[in-house]
Amino acid sequence: MASGKEFVEFCMEQMKGAGIITNKRMFGEYGLYCNGKYFGAICEDQVFVKITEAGRNACPGLTEKPPYEGRNNYFLFEDVEDTEKLTELVMATCRELPEPKPRKRKKKDE
Repeated sequence: MASGKEFVEFCMEQMKGAGIITNKRMFGEYGLYCNGKYFGAICEDQVFVKITEAGRNACPGLTEKPPYEGRNNYFLFEDVEDTEKLTELVMATCRELPEPKPRKRKKKDE
């Protein structure tokens, strides 16, 4: 079951205090970005955040499971109504993640 666009928009609104939250549709689900950094996904109307030590310290005890089969474990954040905790988790996680690599520009044919 693919995630609903309304759920994705609600979750993005809940975590907007962490920075500029965007999404990219991937394989029927959604990748999540904060200020250009990929930090998680929404799959089957569930929020998954990459596992980092900072995230573990910000929200101890979160369930760890893959967002879909064949993927590494992520934190499963179930209480999307808790804006403060969700924002704290996203901010802590993104602080620990590396900056995205700059994209190479395509050369124009001369």
